[in-house]
Amino acid sequence: MSENEKVSESAAGVLLPPEGSLLLSASPHLRTVDSTSKIMLQVMICLLPAVFAAVWFFGLNALRVILLCMFFCIMWEYLWCRVTRSKQTVGNLSALLTGLLLALNVSSLLPWWLCMAGAFVAIVVAKQVFGGLGQNPFNPAAVARVALLVGAAKPMTAWAAQPHAIFGLDGVTSATPLAAASQAARTGGSLAQYNSWEFLWNAFLGNIGGSLGETSALAILIGGIALLFLGVIRLYIPLAILLTITIFVWIVNAAVPGTTPGPLFHLLTGGVMIGAFFMATDYVTSPVTNLGGVVFGAGIGVIVCIIRIWGSFPEGMSFAIVIMNALVPLIDRLCYKRPFGWNPISRNPFQPRRGEIK
Repeated sequence: MSENEKVSESAAGVLLPPEGSLLLSASPHLRTVDSTSKIMLQVMICLLPAVFAAVWFFGLNALRVILLCMFFCIMWEYLWCRVTRSKQTVGNLSALLTGLLLALNVSSLLPWWLCMAGAFVAIVVAKQVFGGLGQNPFNPAAVARVALLVGAAKPMTAWAAQPHAIFGLDGVTSATPLAAASQAARTGGSLAQYNSWEFLWNAFLGNIGGSLGETSALAILIGGIALLFLGVIRLYIPLAILLTITIFVWIVNAAVPGTTPGPLFHLLTGGVMIGAFFMATDYVTSPVTNLGGVVFGAGIGVIVCIIRIWGSFPEGMSFAIVIMNALVPLIDRLCYKRPFGWNPISRNPFQPRRGEIK
């Protein structure tokens, strides 16, 4: 045994491991038998219904965008690890999942160079510059969507007027329901059609316009239930988002009738479903406690409603996720689990407590 491998012994006779052998990765430190690659694979499998629905309604263009986004995310991950001479992380499948989520957040008409730019923002800007997986404060796919919306609004809002579906479906219109409803509300138009059961049924099935993962609420719901059944996510964040949006929209319409379509419209259209089940529940960028998850989800729901009803953009899910990601450290501090016998030096949540490192 070499000198470095010898077990040191303290004065009290307690055996200590060799120096440098206790290394901690980035928090949160959660014990589980599942590996990173296994969890990523489970999430991607649960996204398959959304992928099938996207190809059904938008045709091979949807498959093109999905493959491009996944390829470019893997490419940027590989190149970053090569340039920085760090351990290759392509094998943990996180880049593959990021590419799939990015594709489901964009239009089927997005050009290849914007797929590449979005992948660069998601992998390099939103993740690797912060230290890689486990240390990024913001959801990479949400950051990429926000960047593309701000920097390339026209291509990001170019929707397929008639989806060239491989099975001949042709029910998608050129304008998304959120954009059309927002325009109608601002001009004093009727919102009755957006509250009709016929429209809500089409929105539930996916026969409406929007991003690849925004159309079929049914497909996302199937995948979300599978995530819950597998124990990959907890119900607190998705439930808090959906309930908050429902209550907020109901209060607004009760106070000023005709301001916006009803709660079901907001739940079934846009990125609410995919954001609630697949993006807001990201382990790295969401709170670690159940109470924190409720606060986090409620904040996302409120911001989504504010942007949709009074904001400049008809959709605000990605904006809401990124904003609340920035507040996760504060939420964790306010909602942490207090151990038995907890007696802090200061009850001010913004000051360090006993035993905490400044």
